[in-house]
Amino acid sequence: MTIDSAETKKLTQRELESTLWAAANALRGPVDAGDYKAYVFPVFFFKWISDTYDYWHTQAVRDWGDELTDEIEASDYQPFIVPTGCRWKDVHSTVVNVGVALNTALQKVEQTNPELVGVFGDINWANKDRLPENALTDLLDAFHSVRLDPDHVEGDMLGAAYEYLLREFAEASGKKAGEFFTPRHVVHLLVKILQPQSGDSIIDPACGSAGMLVETVNEVKNSGGDPRTLSLHGQEVNLTTSAIAKMNLYLHGLEDFSIKRGDTFSEPRFVTNGKLDAFNVVIANPPFSLQNWGASSWSNDSYNRAFCGVPPAKNGDFAWIQHMISSMKEDTGRVGVVMPHGVLFRGGKEGAIRQCLLEKDLLEAVISLPKNLFYSTSIPVCLLIFRAKKSAERRSRVLFVDASSRFSAGTNQNTMSESDIDTIFAAYTRGEDIDGEDEGLHLRLVELDEIEKNGFDLNIGRYISTEVAAEIDVEAALAAYRDARGELRIAERRLDEKLAAAGFDA
Repeated sequence: MTIDSAETKKLTQRELESTLWAAANALRGPVDAGDYKAYVFPVFFFKWISDTYDYWHTQAVRDWGDELTDEIEASDYQPFIVPTGCRWKDVHSTVVNVGVALNTALQKVEQTNPELVGVFGDINWANKDRLPENALTDLLDAFHSVRLDPDHVEGDMLGAAYEYLLREFAEASGKKAGEFFTPRHVVHLLVKILQPQSGDSIIDPACGSAGMLVETVNEVKNSGGDPRTLSLHGQEVNLTTSAIAKMNLYLHGLEDFSIKRGDTFSEPRFVTNGKLDAFNVVIANPPFSLQNWGASSWSNDSYNRAFCGVPPAKNGDFAWIQHMISSMKEDTGRVGVVMPHGVLFRGGKEGAIRQCLLEKDLLEAVISLPKNLFYSTSIPVCLLIFRAKKSAERRSRVLFVDASSRFSAGTNQNTMSESDIDTIFAAYTRGEDIDGEDEGLHLRLVELDEIEKNGFDLNIGRYISTEVAAEIDVEAALAAYRDARGELRIAERRLDEKLAAAGFDA
C-alpha cells in the first residue's frame, strides 16, 4: 500500500539528476569542485532518510492509529529512526545557525542508528568560514523541492542518481577523483571476469565509493542469482570516501554489508583470530605506486602477506597484490586488480615477487586496457587476474589479452562500450592460443617456460606482436627508465651521506 498514490507525481530519472546537480551548483564559489561530494552526499542521504521516515510513519499511523507504539513502528516499519526534532523539516526551517542545526540532526541520527555511525563524514557544518550560511541554505533549498520517499522515487532510481553524481563529481574534480571513483565500464568488465556467484563472500580492500561491490550485486542479479546471499565487505582509509561507500550501498537498496575504515596495510580490519579473513572474490582498483605505504612493518608481517617478498618502500603495488592474494580462499578464491603496466616489467624487489607469483602459478591472465580510461591517470593500465586453483587448460600458463584498441574516444576520457566489454570477456573466457587479431583484440596463452626464458618479464609486447603492443612497450621502457633514474638518485644520495660521514668532501 502506498500513501496518497493517486495524488503523487513520481520523479523521472532526469528530474532527480537535475535536482542533484542543482544542489552541487549551490556550492560553486566557496567549495572546490573536488570537495563537492563531501557536502552534497551527506545532505542527499539525510533527505532520503528523513523522507523515508516520514513516509513510513504516516503508514504506521494509518495502520495502527492510537494503538501505535514506538516499538511497533521501529520494528515493523522504519529502516532507520529519525529522532524528534531532527527531521529534514526541522533543519530546513531553521533561520539562523543552520549549520549547527544540521550538525545536531546528523549526530543524533547516527547515535540512534549505530549502523550509520560515520556515514555522514566529518564535515563541520557550523564552520561558516568553510561554508557560508547562505551557501548551506541554497544547498538545502535545492533538495527541499523533491521528495525521496517510495511514492516519489521508483526502484533503482536513487542508486542510479548517486552514480550519476559520482560520475559528474569525477569529471569536475579530475585527478582527485581517482581516490573514490573507478569508471563504471572498467568495473563492469572486471566483475564480469571474476563471475561472482550466489552465496559468495566479496571484499574490496581499497573500496573507494564501493562501486565494485555494487557491481557484483548487479552481476549476480543479471545472471539469475540471488544477490541477497552475497556477503559484501570493504575497507577504505579515507573517512569521507568510506562514508560515501556506505551511502552508496544503502541507496542501492543494500543493507547486509560491512564497510570499515582503516589502512589496509597497517590495520587490516577483516581479521579473525589473528588471521586475515578469506573471501571468494577479492577485487580492487587501489592507488597506483603508493609511496611510504609501510614497508618497514612487512618484513615481520603477522598476517604473512609478504609471502613472496617485501615490496620497495616507495611503491606499494605488489603490497596490494600480495594482500589481495592472501585474502582469497584456498579453493574458490579469485582476485581481480587494476594495476599500472609497471608491475609487468619492473625489476629489483618487484621482479623477484613477480617471479615468485608466477612460479606459484597464481596468475591466470594479464589484460591490457586502453589508455586514458581513468580520471586519475592517462597511462594505460592492465587487469591482473589471479586464481587459487586455475583450470586444467590454464595451469602453468598465462593468458595475455591486448584490448588496448577496444575503446570509444571521448573529450576527457575514453570509454569502453558494452560491445567492447562483451568482446574482451569472450576472449578471456575462450582463451585460445591465438597470436593474431580477433575482433580488434590480440590474445595468446603463453607457457610459463617461455615467460621464464624472458626473465619473468610480463611485458605484453614480448608475447603479442602488434603496433599497439609496441607502443605500450615504449611507454613501459620510459617508465622503467624513470624508475631506474630515481633509484640511481637515491643510491647517489646515500653514497654522498656515507662519504660525508667518513670525512670525505663531496
